[in-house]
Amino acid sequence: MSLALSLATESLIARPSGALFWPERQLLCVSDLHLGKSERLARRAGALLPPYETRETLLRLEAEIEATGARSVICLGDSFDDAASLDGLDEADRLWLTRLIAGRDWIWIAGNHDAGPLEIAGSHRAEVLLGGLVFRHIAEPGAQGEVSGHYHPKARLAGKVWRCFLADRARLILPAFGTYTGGLWCHDPALTGLLQPGALAILCGGAVARAIPMPRRA
Repeated sequence: MSLALSLATESLIARPSGALFWPERQLLCVSDLHLGKSERLARRAGALLPPYETRETLLRLEAEIEATGARSVICLGDSFDDAASLDGLDEADRLWLTRLIAGRDWIWIAGNHDAGPLEIAGSHRAEVLLGGLVFRHIAEPGAQGEVSGHYHPKARLAGKVWRCFLADRARLILPAFGTYTGGLWCHDPALTGLLQPGALAILCGGAVARAIPMPRRA
């Protein structure tokens, strides 16, 4: 079950997957896919993780596109784990991604991991302004109507760790959508300094997107 919310008078839907849907524009937004992370870790550090995270992430992304009927997709940066990760994708995974892009207005926002334009279909932007919303990778102090990612927020409830959206009247920070991604506790000063008192943490990762008061350290 998804959760409806509004930002800058726009009606949005936080989905249990961690994706954001804008029904009026048939737009799906995801953040921090970190495709190719296992390959990057092996290449740079010799660390070996099961190399299936890209396929699992693409499977969930495809499911969200099909479930929402999205005609536009915005990826909010750090879509690839570094600039070389695209070249390191298996050919089958790269073709899969190409099929998802085909026929859709697909926008890649630059992140800190993948700052340069990459050789893949879609448009490549530093940020995007649509209606009353601005889409960028890293939140900016004082922004209004801002949708961003970068921090991979997470919260704990009933002894379980949940990825979460963070939302207040001015901004929305998306959770990481990628499979091999860590997270920053939402009571961290980097996040409490951005979000207003009364902000919500919208927990995702299960069957229901559930809103709770954003945890803050006393």
